[in-house]
Order: sequence, then structure tokens, then C-alpha cells
Amino acid sequence: MADGHGPSLKGKTALIAGASRNLGKTIALAFAAAGAENLILVASKSFDELKQVADECEQLGANALPLQADLSRPDEASAVVRQGLEHYGYIHILVVVAGIRPHKSFSEIEVGDWIPCFAANLDPTFYLAKAMAPTMIAKRLGGSIVTLGGVSSLTAQPNRMQVITTKTALYGLTKSLALELGPYGVRANHVALGAVGTDRRNPEWYKHEGGDPGTAAVIAQSPLGRLGTQREATDVVLFLASDQSSYITGDRIVCAGGRYM
Repeated sequence: MADGHGPSLKGKTALIAGASRNLGKTIALAFAAAGAENLILVASKSFDELKQVADECEQLGANALPLQADLSRPDEASAVVRQGLEHYGYIHILVVVAGIRPHKSFSEIEVGDWIPCFAANLDPTFYLAKAMAPTMIAKRLGGSIVTLGGVSSLTAQPNRMQVITTKTALYGLTKSLALELGPYGVRANHVALGAVGTDRRNPEWYKHEGGDPGTAAVIAQSPLGRLGTQREATDVVLFLASDQSSYITGDRIVCAGGRYM
């Protein structure tokens, strides 16, 4: 339950895409601890891990519905929202964490690399928001959409063209959602993250960093001289999901340890 000192999600229902591990898991547990009544937890793989996260959230007092789905498919995204609405009646919060981050130079990128990046990093937010919007518009109970990108979409960096393009487009989508849904009390904001300490299961995505984005060269780009923690990133998401940010929409918070400078 919420401790009374931080942002409260009491009585809220949240859908978290990419909730089986790393930042998505940390966000799910933080939402449960902040008093969220219901959590719809989604992952494309590792259902056993997702179910474990759901169990931990329920131990914190939340109801949790774990669902396995490929959110790059509009039919599966719609089915997730439909099941969430059938269980809980309304979805107040959408957080999309899942994505891929292949690092390739422009000369290395093949046509076959381009579309999957958009499918993973951009399409799920559109499909989920599209499926949620009719109920949000009809019931006018408000809500908050939080998307996660990277600081490289602000600064541009080598070997990340398709990722930077999708994350930049994601911020544009977020601003458009804020504009379109604002009249119905729904806010939408973006978090641009720097390097955050997580379990990296795809070292091939970071071959230009020696398979590890937490190398000394990457850390040196931050004035704080360290990686961010998952909890630090989660605190920003929790703030934007909660009513503490009730007059913030269409905006972006950079959580990157000063790396943006």
C-alpha cells in the first residue's frame, strides 16, 4: 500500500507493457506499493517471470492480471485492453516499457532491421492507446499515459539510427495523444532515460559498447559519473502516472544524470 509520503495510485488500474523483468517489473512493484488497486501486466515472453511479478504485486495488496501478448500486433493489443476492461471496468494508467535497442551503424542496417524496430518500440503504444481511448472518452474518468524513450533521441548518437528514429517518433505520438485526449482528462507524457542499470540479456544490441552499455566510456558521459538505478527511473514514471503531475501533459522529463548536457 502507499506509504503516505510519495505519489499515490490508490484506486487506480494500470496497464504495464513489458512487466516481466527489469524496469517494467520495478514499475509494477512500485505501483502496487503506491496503492494501485489493479494491475494488468503484459509481456511477450517469459510468462513464468510475469506470473511471479504478478504474485509479488498481489502480496503488496494489488490485484494483478498477467497476460502474454505480442503488442506489435493490433489484434493482440486490443485483446489485452478488452480483457483488462472486462476484469476491472476502466484503465486509468498506461505505461509502455517494452522495446528493442539494436545498435548498428547506418551501413550495417538492413531493410529487415528497420520495420521490427518500429513494431517493437512505437506500434504497441499506438495500438494500446487506440484500444483504450473509446472507454476513456466515454467515461471521462481521466488517466495518464507514460511512454519511455532514451536520451539519445534528443542528442543523436552513432550506431542507433533505427532506435533513435522510433523513440523520437514515440515522443511525437505522446504529444499527439496529450492533445487529442486532453479534453477528456487524459494526460500523456514521455520519459527520456539515460543508461540505467538492468539485466542485459541481449549483449549483441550493444556490440559498439563491448556488449555492455555500462562501460566506463558511457558512464563518463554523465556528470554524476554513474548509471541510473531502476528505482530512480521508476520514481519519474510514478510521478507522471499519479495526480501529483495533474497539470503536466504533452511534456518530457529527461532522467539521464545530466547526460543530455
